Amino acid sequence: MQDIWIIDFGSQYTQLITRKSRELGYSSLIMTFDDCAEKLKAGEKPLAFILSGGPQSIFEDDTDYNIIFDQKLPLLGICYGMQIMSEKLGGKVERGVQGEYGHALVQTQGSSELSHLPGSFNVWMSHFDHVVTPPTDFEVILKSGNGLIAGIENKALKMMGLQFHPEVNHTDHGSEILEHFFKDIANLKQNWSDEVMLEQCRSEVAAVKGSKVLCAFSGGVDSLVAATIAEKELGEDLYCFFVDNGLLRPQDYHHIEVLQKETPLNIEFIDAKDLFYSKLKGVSDPEKKRKAIGTTFIEVFEQKVHQFEKEKDIKFDYLLQGTLYPDVIESISPHKKGGKSVTIKSHHNVGGLPERMKLQLLEPLKFLFKDEVRVLGEALGLQYDWVHRHPFPGPGIGVRVLGEVSESAVKKVQKSDQILFEELHAQSLYQASWQAFTVLLPVKTVGVKGDARAYEEVICLRIVNSTDGMTATWTDLPASFLGKVSSRIVNEVEGVTRVVYDITSKPPGTIEWE
Repeated sequence: MQDIWIIDFGSQYTQLITRKSRELGYSSLIMTFDDCAEKLKAGEKPLAFILSGGPQSIFEDDTDYNIIFDQKLPLLGICYGMQIMSEKLGGKVERGVQGEYGHALVQTQGSSELSHLPGSFNVWMSHFDHVVTPPTDFEVILKSGNGLIAGIENKALKMMGLQFHPEVNHTDHGSEILEHFFKDIANLKQNWSDEVMLEQCRSEVAAVKGSKVLCAFSGGVDSLVAATIAEKELGEDLYCFFVDNGLLRPQDYHHIEVLQKETPLNIEFIDAKDLFYSKLKGVSDPEKKRKAIGTTFIEVFEQKVHQFEKEKDIKFDYLLQGTLYPDVIESISPHKKGGKSVTIKSHHNVGGLPERMKLQLLEPLKFLFKDEVRVLGEALGLQYDWVHRHPFPGPGIGVRVLGEVSESAVKKVQKSDQILFEELHAQSLYQASWQAFTVLLPVKTVGVKGDARAYEEVICLRIVNSTDGMTATWTDLPASFLGKVSSRIVNEVEGVTRVVYDITSKPPGTIEWE
């Protein structure tokens, strides 16, 4: 299937362009300019190009982008992409004296189909340089409140440029503006749907039919959907292993028991608590903890591979994981070369396997977002409660105990998390948030218990709303609910004397504390 090629110049919002295009029914693929050039030289062509934003200035960029413009294909330039487009086509870009960042007001201009939008509306700007003269025969369709060019188009060339980010939710009418490019400028036909998404995932798994596949199964939405797709394609050649790393919640153990009884998945339970705790002893740095947990997961699977090879004469070829696109984006650049993404935190299921294992990764969901995976789960007939479980990180409670992980610290999080889980359900608030959990903070605070002085630890409640995990807002829950949860935690969880509520959005914070 042909895609829209999104050329990534390092914008933190590039992946959102993919999301928006899919929501509108158009398939897309993110790549670097280097990859784009290689594909074009090999004879591949997209339906259209989108040039993303980026942190650099075109005055420091001497790359020759002519190979893109030589294709004479529809093209949308966003922010930095619009500046490249304007400069390459004979317009004039000027070094900025004062940048535009955050919310800005734009006004519609000229005869574009966008003239049906309100005369002025809010958009999200993030630029310093700006276009002062559009290329010949390009019409200015949007201007910012301070008179700068915010949008241009040339219908004959099927090209459009936007100085703001239509892909972010902060931009009013962003979807309509993108739809205008896809439909009115590029004349594209919709080619992406839930059915297409499922078929692509199935095809990736079907391509390894006949191979033995080991699944890193957590029971979360991602691994469950990935395993369900694989089971339908591979049958008995799929082996699911659930690792008890000692960093799980009571609800996780119960969920696995349910799945063992109510699904056709062959799920084997592996008790590796002691091994994980031994590897985490003395480790307090968040990145080192994630790496230690990830490495230990690999060790456990490596041992299981050897055990099967020896005892059952089974040789595994692939490791199936429920890796999602945000995992890849936040860990490493998702591109083979030239990627400019910044590592925010590593994920245990991203980054490859030791060569000695001779296993290839099978990640059919790696270019999907959480809400898309939920859609797939429902299409596969999985129960609603299974598909709409809150996300749980691969390192588990290991990144919810700030500082060194100990069994006593983990128990505090397990008990407090269970109280939060129970109260969310008791008050029908579980689906009112996207993710809810507790964090043990590395501080102590004075309190009073039983008329005696207590000097104990602090539990933080973290409850957020999100669509895909890339951005999130804290959930404004009733004070009565928070009070009930707090009261139960300080009374029922030994060693905790204070509860606080995190009201930080992402960005600037991340959803997890580590």
